[in-house]
Amino acid sequence: MTRVRRTDEHGSPALSAEPPSRFLRGVELIRAGEYFAAHEELEDAWRAAPQDERDFFQGLVHVAVAWYQAGRGRRIGTERQLAKALRRLTPYAPEHRGLELEPLLQQLRELNARGSLDLPPPLL
Repeated sequence: MTRVRRTDEHGSPALSAEPPSRFLRGVELIRAGEYFAAHEELEDAWRAAPQDERDFFQGLVHVAVAWYQAGRGRRIGTERQLAKALRRLTPYAPEHRGLELEPLLQQLRELNARGSLDLPPPLL
């Protein structure tokens, strides 16, 4: 959670917590290995995103779903999601919204070529 410095009614410093955006929460959940929950957060971010960023958010949804499908042993679903993530995220490289995408894109290429369900954590 992001902390923001504010003052109370007496002018004294006070800290309040602001909830993270759905995008940031989704990335945190991917990093934590909570792929289904990440998918839910990122799907909401995708739906609310401006048109020029929709593919970026949808690409991150595909990342979360690929790892979720791999965890369930679904090879075809995993391969399709990896390919979709790669296609949607590539135009935003090398960096977008503070995420370094090149390491992730390289990982997606390698995993897609390898065809294994044994996926290391996503490089986000």
